[in-house]
Amino acid sequence: MSVARRPLIGITSYAEPSVRWGVWDLPAALIPLAYVRAVEEAGGRPLLVPPSENGIEETLAALDGLLFSGGSDLDPDLYGHAAHPETNGVRPERDRGELALLTAALERDLPVLAVCRGSQVLNVARGGDLVQHLPDEVGHERHRPTPGAFAEHEVDLDAGSRIGSLLGRRAPVKSHHHQGFGRVGDGLVETAWAEDGTLEALEDPSKRFAVGVLWHPEEGADGALLRALVAEARRYRTEQSSS
Repeated sequence: MSVARRPLIGITSYAEPSVRWGVWDLPAALIPLAYVRAVEEAGGRPLLVPPSENGIEETLAALDGLLFSGGSDLDPDLYGHAAHPETNGVRPERDRGELALLTAALERDLPVLAVCRGSQVLNVARGGDLVQHLPDEVGHERHRPTPGAFAEHEVDLDAGSRIGSLLGRRAPVKSHHHQGFGRVGDGLVETAWAEDGTLEALEDPSKRFAVGVLWHPEEGADGALLRALVAEARRYRTEQSSS
């Protein structure tokens, strides 16, 4: 008896110059396991996508959906700003590869969920810019109070948005970021805010599923966003198969 194939969800991976395991210390493409498990629990089949500007169309042709993961700061040159002293860990190869991949995915109307850094890639890809160090704007460090630990807080959501339909008017989230959205990119709408007024989510209502959140849904107990991504990926695959 044949088993229906799960939607194949690409997860963009980190590109790190030095990662140690055992006796090895080498450059590596990797991803926290939480992303993999969250996609599996949502009913998808995860596939890691290393950063590259080559083979974009070939990669997208194999996928049913994309999850853009978190990570280090984007290069401010991408949105015309000088670097803030707190901007760090820039990975130009990853920036270029993910911007190319995201732009092409949106052109195909491939379902996209963009997490933390991924949501910033989404905004920059659409011509927006970033606040490079939120404490300068909000006067506190509560979005990233402890390095290596997620902050827990709530966000208010636009009830009429896609994300609001999934999470309700208010939802608990886990965050770890010091940057945020500045000018909102073309075609994107604001959909969620933290108590201090920080914009926490964006989406493109003209697409089947193009949602960006500054928090980390893969770390939370509620998998609604991941399940929605997988459901849209399943519909996308069905449509592509029948066209």
